[in-house]
Amino acid sequence: MKHIVLLAGTVVLTLTLTGCGGAAGSSSGGKSSGTSGTGGGSTTKSAIVKTVVVKESEFKLVPSSITLKKPGTYVFKAENVGSASHALEIEGNGVETETKVLDAGKSGGIQVKLKPGNYEMYCPVDNHKDNGMKGKITVAGDGDSGGGGGPGGGY
Repeated sequence: MKHIVLLAGTVVLTLTLTGCGGAAGSSSGGKSSGTSGTGGGSTTKSAIVKTVVVKESEFKLVPSSITLKKPGTYVFKAENVGSASHALEIEGNGVETETKVLDAGKSGGIQVKLKPGNYEMYCPVDNHKDNGMKGKITVAGDGDSGGGGGPGGGY
């Protein structure tokens, strides 16, 4: 009789702990969106607004100025068209994320959730930023028409 009571108690305890574990795990998803190094926001359920391609070479980013018409989740694809290794970092408004270092001819991407405001993008490898591998990203607010139109255009 003791074995049946002990077994029943174990089953109830196991079911209770399993239920609590599932709820706790699901509440923390997505907090690191846009802040991790190579997969920033891969658990985010937000729809991707647009993929933006940035070409990197010695020592420039093309485009160097990007205007986005609305906030949201974007993928930035860095394409190393130069001969040295490069990476792409985006920083500002609580966001700091970067691609892995990309050898010549390689590409990599980062997914990031951007709020309205200004962000800096640059190559974090060695002193590449100081040599001109930098630019800016401007994200218009929800109600803005996003009339960007500058070099990088409005996305």
